[in-house]
Amino acid sequence: MIRPAKEVPVYLYAEYVDMRKSIDGLAALIEQEVGQSHFSQVIFVFCNRQRDKVKILYWERNGFVLWYKRLEKFRFK
Repeated sequence: MIRPAKEVPVYLYAEYVDMRKSIDGLAALIEQEVGQSHFSQVIFVFCNRQRDKVKILYWERNGFVLWYKRLEKFRFK
């Protein structure tokens, strides 16, 4: 599994996100609402309203990495 360096900061997006958004939609959300470049060496974490899905977006050298996890029985805290 590809993992960024330990010193890379992690930002949790405070609002709920529509999980139908893809890389481009999440990147636009970062630039428009957070005011930070989506090309920075930062991990952005997004969660849905039910807190059973999470997407993690990360820029790595020459392209985006998108992780997606869906829980079947539990919820993220």
